[in-house]
Amino acid sequence: MGKIFIALLLFSSLLFSHEIKFDKNSRGLVRHLKVYKNPSWVSEIILADGKRVLFSSPKGMFEFYFHPAGWYSLYHLKGESDFKAIYVTDFKTSKAINAKGAFFVFGSDITSPGGDDLVPFDSYKAAEEFSKKHHGSRILSFKEVSYGLIKFLNGAQ
Repeated sequence: MGKIFIALLLFSSLLFSHEIKFDKNSRGLVRHLKVYKNPSWVSEIILADGKRVLFSSPKGMFEFYFHPAGWYSLYHLKGESDFKAIYVTDFKTSKAINAKGAFFVFGSDITSPGGDDLVPFDSYKAAEEFSKKHHGSRILSFKEVSYGLIKFLNGAQ
């Protein structure tokens, strides 16, 4: 019985795993940085039509997420219904994780290629450990991240 459970667990982890694919020419949409240079920060949104949009960090991904119409000329997006999936890279494991289930550390002493950012983790415990070690201010779920916070991270008053 135990072997069956382990086999099912392994199968489900393979079935539901995702890899964010990029090469040396891939650039993040918002800041146009080459994402291969900082793979631990890469984020991705897969659109309903199957197109993949890369970002150099979670902050860039959230900028796009909150205002997809800003890129209407490129993608003809109107809102969240145009998104199929959203991924961020877990800072501890370097694995792609579902952004909507991630925990984001705000206010730490670690910055992304785009400056102040949100550091993503797949578990609250991992986020909490990182936050304590790197002086994080808060741990936020996906739903707790606001456009105002992203503007603040970008230096807006």
